Amino acid sequence: MVTQEEAQQIVAQAQVYQQQMQSILTQKETIKMQQLEIKKASEDIEKTQEQHAYKISGPILIKCTKEEVRKELAEKSELISTRLQTLERSEKRVREKIEEIREKLSKSKLE
Repeated sequence: MVTQEEAQQIVAQAQVYQQQMQSILTQKETIKMQQLEIKKASEDIEKTQEQHAYKISGPILIKCTKEEVRKELAEKSELISTRLQTLERSEKRVREKIEEIREKLSKSKLE
């Protein structure tokens, strides 16, 4: 049987995992928004007949070739996809830990 002190520690641990989960979900949402922006920019660059485009670099715009912008967008897309996969793995691990804690608490109430 779990003591009151142990139960408090388990609940505190669950709260930490909940905070981690919230952080992961917020980061995932930000990454997904960036993914959408890159997709839209990629679509727009493909539609244009212009040979040059402008990209933002800090507070200025820089004129680049269409191919340079296309390549940069592809690289950003790849990095974001990798980051999203990492966040999804982290989310899965945290969900598993939360489920373990729920099971512990459930079993301790049954005993």
